[in-house]
Amino acid sequence: MIRLHFTAADLCRITLAPAPNALSETVLSVRAALGPGPRPGPRPRSAVREWRRSLPGGAVARAGVLAELVAGDGFVPDFLLQPTAPGFADGLAAAASTPADRLALDLGIPEVSGWNGGLARPGRWAHELAQGSPAALRALLDDARRSFESSVEPLWPRIRRDALTDRTLRSEMLLRGGVDALLTTLGTTWRWQAPTLHLPSASTYDIPLCGRGLLLVPSWFATGPMVMYRPEAATVLVYPLYDSGAAEPSDERPEALAALLGGTRARILGLLRSPATTTALAERAAVSLAAASQHAAVLRGAGLIDTVRTGTAVLHSLTPLGQALLAGAAAV
Repeated sequence: MIRLHFTAADLCRITLAPAPNALSETVLSVRAALGPGPRPGPRPRSAVREWRRSLPGGAVARAGVLAELVAGDGFVPDFLLQPTAPGFADGLAAAASTPADRLALDLGIPEVSGWNGGLARPGRWAHELAQGSPAALRALLDDARRSFESSVEPLWPRIRRDALTDRTLRSEMLLRGGVDALLTTLGTTWRWQAPTLHLPSASTYDIPLCGRGLLLVPSWFATGPMVMYRPEAATVLVYPLYDSGAAEPSDERPEALAALLGGTRARILGLLRSPATTTALAERAAVSLAAASQHAAVLRGAGLIDTVRTGTAVLHSLTPLGQALLAGAAAV
């Protein structure tokens, strides 16, 4: 479990990055192409699964040394997170200028207690990179460019569009329910218990934000959170984009849920794949505010949704039972 500890100043300094980070997305695309790691974890977004099925046979081989930087526990070295770089070339140049001692620290060679983590099994190339080998760095730059150009760059317009959709959702949460709503809905398995954000992780870290705030960076390929602590600037939290591909209820067998819940209530349950306030839910479902509140109360009573108060509004989201019911209806 990773715990991010906020102060009042941090809550005033939460910012949203305008787009995913091209360099880290390239590395994460390699992980997605390689498939699930040895540890069970969240499934990739539906769009990522579709992308993986369409990959040509040599896509993984083209990753080269990048495959060594992909750990099954979700670790990505900090030097590959360049959150202020405006594009891939800028991010890669910044990564290439990382001092050798910082590279060693980021790779976990040797392992340093209390740092962000390290590679589970660093190979010869990783050790050479940590020692400042020009050949090892050149291999990283060449393979990163090749992976970006072949796997990520063709997708970049779609990635940016999906990030804009996610940004709209996060902005809606912030406008309708404040910071509490924004942090509550970042991830379905994440827990906001003011003043601490709890993130699922194989490792345990307590990270005080120290008044410098939090930079939220959306990711098309990530399946879980990634945190980069920066002593001199805002801590970076990379989070998976909202899965807009699953935003609407399945049309394969809509009667399966309608027979159980009623047509409107089944539709409202499906709409809550994206958490919403009562007002937003009424707008999405094209029903009155009173009707949305009544349907939400019935679904909550059945254990299918949770409702929490965030400032002056209430926020509805699916429970595991509600998610399972929707998944089962789609599979009928």
